[in-house]
Amino acid sequence: MNQEIPNKKFWTIKKEIRILGVDDGPFTPHGEGKVLIIGTIFRAGIWLDGVLSTHITTDGDDATNNLVGMVNQSRHREQIGVIMLDGITFGGFNVVDIQQIFQKTEIPVIVIMRKLPDLMKIKNALQNFLNWEKRWELVQKAGEIHKIHNKEPIYIQTSGISWEDAEEIVRLATTRSAIPEPIRVAHIIASGVITGDSRGSA
Repeated sequence: MNQEIPNKKFWTIKKEIRILGVDDGPFTPHGEGKVLIIGTIFRAGIWLDGVLSTHITTDGDDATNNLVGMVNQSRHREQIGVIMLDGITFGGFNVVDIQQIFQKTEIPVIVIMRKLPDLMKIKNALQNFLNWEKRWELVQKAGEIHKIHNKEPIYIQTSGISWEDAEEIVRLATTRSAIPEPIRVAHIIASGVITGDSRGSA
């Protein structure tokens, strides 16, 4: 059993803190195959420093391990101050374990959501899977949802970081829309690679 790692203490949050923003590319719902995952490394919400990528299985259970591998194998790893995820499900209902991502990378995680999720709707959808209890456990394990009054209200979940530090980092990263720039740009890149022309918003 892994020993629990305490929250990372940010004595001061640098205005150019490196943030890894993660989003998935377009995919066919309920289909088979792989889904592209893009990570953008930003200095707060101002300057793009790098792009990472990996693949996960549509509606699978490999998102946590593949995201951890993408981060830990990156030459940028030591510079990343926080990981931002666009929700906790990727490629359909491939649910990530944000506590495990923090434990295995030692980098705090902030989950970004535009809207307050309907947990009962998610639970009902998960019951289409044989291992739905395990997936639902990961949804619950992601923890309390916290509302931030940013340019527009958004919602976050965290692992390895205090609410106060997470809010400050989210505001630093939000420069061009209601969504932090690392996630917004990850969405644009993933969409453009898969469809040939980026579209929509994160």
